[in-house]
Amino acid sequence: MDSTLLAVTGLIILALVFDYLNGFHDAANSIATIVSTRVLSPRQAVLWAAFFNVVAFFIFNHEVAKTMGKGIVEISVIDSHVIFGTLMGACAWNILTWYYGLPSSSSHALMGGLAGAAVVKAGTGVLVMSGILKVLLFIVLSPLLGMALGLLFGVAVYRLASKSTPSKVDHLFRSGQLLSAAAYSLGHGGNDAQKTMGVITGLLYSAGYLGGKFEVPGWVAIACYAAMGLGTMSGGWRIVKTMGHKISKLKPVDGFCAESGAAATLYLASSMGVPVSTTHTITGAIMGVGTMKRFSAVKWGVAGQIVWAWLLTIPGSALISAVFYEASILLFRK
Repeated sequence: MDSTLLAVTGLIILALVFDYLNGFHDAANSIATIVSTRVLSPRQAVLWAAFFNVVAFFIFNHEVAKTMGKGIVEISVIDSHVIFGTLMGACAWNILTWYYGLPSSSSHALMGGLAGAAVVKAGTGVLVMSGILKVLLFIVLSPLLGMALGLLFGVAVYRLASKSTPSKVDHLFRSGQLLSAAAYSLGHGGNDAQKTMGVITGLLYSAGYLGGKFEVPGWVAIACYAAMGLGTMSGGWRIVKTMGHKISKLKPVDGFCAESGAAATLYLASSMGVPVSTTHTITGAIMGVGTMKRFSAVKWGVAGQIVWAWLLTIPGSALISAVFYEASILLFRK
């Protein structure tokens, strides 16, 4: 095995480790509401979410992967050192925020890592500002859309169920939440797994293994969806506690509305090829449902801590990836 193939293989394995950590870290996004409402046990919930993470392979196109692979930095600047720095920075940030129970964005950690390593290598001129601005815009829009749609679903459902008894509503939406959690997990898999696909495809393209055409190989897609599904099955219970209990107290009907609003937001973003944060989206949706009852139902202090984690993710992961890029140059320079 020549050195280039060996390096590419090692980095693909590292990318799949990141995808596993992404599923592990973001499992809370898929299952927090359905666990907090006690519709499913934690073990049942992660299996449910993991299954639909993988099913997303058969439903979504690869527009998000293309944006991630060649829409954040110039494809010509990507090499094994940049990818190593990117993945190490994103993995380190995921582990750090998981340890402290902060639902930060794996998506933005990966984007920040890619930008940080690329800028250290070739300067700010390699940044593709159209793609970056689109992602930055959705940092603001995705939680707002999630909040608005969660609130909209909540108002509509509560009005339709206004003449039903609480026990009947609870029974109906305990079943309904299985569907909304499945829909959200599909959106989670369809958006998040593609980000790692984009990074791997960019690596293969730069190494000359794709014949000059940027297309996601089928085996890359399958591997990424499988790694994310396995990570989701492992669960991230520290973050589940924050997402499912600390932001707002939820009933099954509330969980249904939050997951439905967040899922709709993810489908919209994926159709536009925008790599958004599933964390931002579900957090906004939970807040939207909480504010429907009363403004004080949302624990805004916890929400503020989460926002700080969001703001720090891109610069934090970029800084860590820059350090790992320099280390890679020193250790693996030919």
